[in-house]
Amino acid sequence: MQGPQILSGDQFLLTTLLVKLAVMAALATMLVRYRRFRHILIFERRAWPDRLTFALSLGIPLAAGVGVARLLLNYDAADLTLEGSFLAGLIAGPYAGAVVGTMVGLPPLGNGEWAALPFAVGCGFAGGGLRELCPKESIWHFSPFVFTGLHRRAWQMMRTMQIDWQVVLLLAPVLLELLRQGLGSRWSLHHRLFYLHSVLPGSPWMMASVLLATVLGVATPIKIWNNARIEHRLQEQEKLLLAAKIEALANQINPHFLFNTLASISSLIRTKPDTARMLITKLSGMLRRLMRSTDHFVTLREELESIDEYLDIEVVRFGPQLKVDKQIAIPTLDVIVPSMILQPLVENSIKHGLAGKVGGGRITIKTMARDGHTIIEVHDDGLGMTEEQLGHALGDGIGLSNVNERLRTIYGANYHLTLTSVPGQGTCARVAIPELVLPERVTA
Repeated sequence: MQGPQILSGDQFLLTTLLVKLAVMAALATMLVRYRRFRHILIFERRAWPDRLTFALSLGIPLAAGVGVARLLLNYDAADLTLEGSFLAGLIAGPYAGAVVGTMVGLPPLGNGEWAALPFAVGCGFAGGGLRELCPKESIWHFSPFVFTGLHRRAWQMMRTMQIDWQVVLLLAPVLLELLRQGLGSRWSLHHRLFYLHSVLPGSPWMMASVLLATVLGVATPIKIWNNARIEHRLQEQEKLLLAAKIEALANQINPHFLFNTLASISSLIRTKPDTARMLITKLSGMLRRLMRSTDHFVTLREELESIDEYLDIEVVRFGPQLKVDKQIAIPTLDVIVPSMILQPLVENSIKHGLAGKVGGGRITIKTMARDGHTIIEVHDDGLGMTEEQLGHALGDGIGLSNVNERLRTIYGANYHLTLTSVPGQGTCARVAIPELVLPERVTA
């Protein structure tokens, strides 16, 4: 393709090199957006299907750049034969590099460029061979900015007599590009091998620009893909941290529940030993179920079944004075909620709302679906709390503060436990669980 008249030959070459880098960066960015391709990048041990998928994902657009863009449309900037083949070998091994080299080397054969195929395959094997020798993390640390410290690295290599793999990774594409320039200039009259060159023979700055573009064509995709790998690792660490925090909060609530229940049983041992024995039996069954389950998230149906077991214990303790009313919306039963999220709310209603009340008391558990959320409310008609008591409720007690912290940890700062109360009339504890962003079941 001939350049515009306003550009000289070398100016047009520089423009072509810049577009070439943009094409390589755009291709690397598009590929990393696909989950399968990103998965292949993350794990170093790759099966043959993964390597083949990587080679095809990279090779097909590169072959199109050579066959369609350069040969048919005469658009030189889309030819990334050397960079693509070498990069495939460097990341996925010599055979993946050879596959990509074959894919990009076949179209030029129709144009009489018979040296293109062996050169491209050789670049793929060169990248693969370097991968076998080089530490894998050194490949991912290869940066487009390695030029800035090249003199220091070279001096360090000579002083310590140790290989600096960043320098080796820099020299490899440079040597391949020099080889292509030499072969291309030798057969320039017969067009046996395509290469970008200056219209002014012997121009050192233009040759340096070509070599720089080749290195950046390899280093830029590595930089883009490594950022995706780092992001994945950070996400995995965040998941592990979240699971550990949820585990710690769950371990905190279980001893709290056990202590309070045992305190209730101990108050009945002398006055009502048979009742205390029954409560111990029910408690042991409940603890057995909790020990068998390692899920930190359960359906609301399972959580309500757990509350029934707890209420069986409290009803035996309080007798017919304790009434329980449930108003459960059927569509909410299969919503995923954090386990042990309701028990502290019910326990707080009994302990602080009803225990000191003269006469009977009622607890109402109510759920509803609203605006993409499941609303869960626990009402009691107990003593209620003043504004000052409400202000300290979430900070002083273990149970309520635990529920509030778990909601914020799992769903974000906008989700928390809401308490409303009227002295002498009762208290309502309210939580909202998002239905559209359901947490994964995290196990201990």
